[in-house]
Amino acid sequence: MKLITLHLPEQYLCELEKLITADRYPNRSEAIRFAIRDLLKSELWSR
Repeated sequence: MKLITLHLPEQYLCELEKLITADRYPNRSEAIRFAIRDLLKSELWSR
């Protein structure tokens, strides 16, 4: 895997932490990977 750096609004980060605290995702990286995968599926791979 490649390492990337991104800037997020504070509100996004707070909401992301809620998902992690609720055990929906194990960590930030995994949650972001899921979000990117879902975006790619809906925008590119399902055509």
